[in-house]
Amino acid sequence: MRYEHNTPEEEKLVEKIIETKRVAKVVKGGRNFSFSAIIVVGDRKGNVGVGTGKANEIVDAIRKAKEKALKSMFHVSIVKGTIPHELVARYGASRIMMKPASQGTGVISGGTARAIFEAAGIQNILCKSLGSNSPCNVVKAVTSGLKSMRTIHDIAKLRNKTVAELTGQEEK
Repeated sequence: MRYEHNTPEEEKLVEKIIETKRVAKVVKGGRNFSFSAIIVVGDRKGNVGVGTGKANEIVDAIRKAKEKALKSMFHVSIVKGTIPHELVARYGASRIMMKPASQGTGVISGGTARAIFEAAGIQNILCKSLGSNSPCNVVKAVTSGLKSMRTIHDIAKLRNKTVAELTGQEEK
């Protein structure tokens, strides 16, 4: 019997299954069934990854999706428990509107996007899914939106200026 030991980093990760479904491929002899899964993995400190997997068994599909999610992890800019600015992200026919929320609001979002925000560690956000609500496209729209988020410090660094110069405030 073989035991796998998880590293301390992997034990701190939160994994949530967004969707599992049985898919059928019609062939000459009938239908071949397999399973697909979408999983989100995050550390609730700003790092999150999403992965999809397909296999003949549901357990294997979930395992493959988790491995892809771990490889595709990226950092999300979080300011005071929320996102830095308002944004509308698109993927296919899905549009996701994300707005920063004040302290104590919580995660106001649909199930697919909520799983990603909670795994990333965002505590306060307003989110609305517009257009197609296909879980695969919603996940891709949310991840592309979160990847494109920038803080004022990021913009200042890109322009070789200080935050005070950008905001027009004098340094004290």
